[in-house]
Amino acid sequence: MVGVWLICLKIKGKVELGAGFSWTSNFWYSFSNFDRLEYLEVVYSSRLVSRLGLGCAGLSGIYNAPVSHEDGCSVIKEAFNRGITFFDTADVNGEKHDNEIMVGKGRRLVEVKGTPEHVRACCEASLKRLDVEYIDLYYQHRVDTSVPIEETMGELKKLVEEGKIKYIGLSEASVDTIKRAHTVHPITALQMEYSLWTREIEDEIIPLCRELGIGILAYSPLGKGFFGGKVVVETLANGSQLAIHPRFTGENLEKNKLLYTRLSNLAIKHACTVPQLALAWLLHRGDDIIPIPGTTKVKNIIDNIGTLALKLRQEDSKEICDAVPLDEVSGENDLGVLSKYAWKFANTPSK
Repeated sequence: MVGVWLICLKIKGKVELGAGFSWTSNFWYSFSNFDRLEYLEVVYSSRLVSRLGLGCAGLSGIYNAPVSHEDGCSVIKEAFNRGITFFDTADVNGEKHDNEIMVGKGRRLVEVKGTPEHVRACCEASLKRLDVEYIDLYYQHRVDTSVPIEETMGELKKLVEEGKIKYIGLSEASVDTIKRAHTVHPITALQMEYSLWTREIEDEIIPLCRELGIGILAYSPLGKGFFGGKVVVETLANGSQLAIHPRFTGENLEKNKLLYTRLSNLAIKHACTVPQLALAWLLHRGDDIIPIPGTTKVKNIIDNIGTLALKLRQEDSKEICDAVPLDEVSGENDLGVLSKYAWKFANTPSK
């Protein structure tokens, strides 16, 4: 994934501002003791950077023992996920420029790359790891907004012609990107977040996909697990990022629990579980929509499959929608920095 990075490179006493990526945001979420992580405009630059940065020198040992690159990258990634975009490093930190190397590795943890060379390398590596001759559906996991989509699609088309992939898909692509990609080669499927409390794609994306004959793979169909009972009827696993997610914390969570209760009451009416009702609602939005719920438990797989036997009438679907009105959903849907990978911001340059 590609994110905003402002890396402060200190060389021979001179401070230079360098950034590998040009993506910026006007708002970011901070957790812990801050309500919002403010962003400042850098002097003599149009870049916005976090009000709080991260000094990376200590990761390579100054006032403490150096940490492993794995641990250091974990620190960098956590800082980035929480909205920090200013990373201070120097070529003199650590032996043999260790600190810059570590920061570079940390940066690549959040990189989206859609160049033809990268597309081919990723596909061939996946074929080898999966031990298969071809991949049925291969799609770009997020759009690289620095590369014209025609270039990315052109390489994917070559992979189809070579028999390495059968069909092409996209994920979190904008309306313009979908249209342009589809002219290079037919798009078979589009992966988008779609659930009872995430319905933004209904106005533009779904109508376009139906016009072009593109199927929709609905990820997080249970609202990142909320309608599966996370933080309502079961506790979060240690290390879960949902512990800092706006919709799963504080006052927002308490308000959203009311929505879960309403859906729970409807589930009793339909003699099913809450996740079954939430998935059934999606399945009844159209035959071209395929929910892809994830789980680590066999019992949940069995429960999810049981959804297919649940039949809803049009008035039932409306009642379910009314139980979770979008204007009553509390909290933003994304973890600050990740919001800019959403489809609304996924336009690419003209070729």
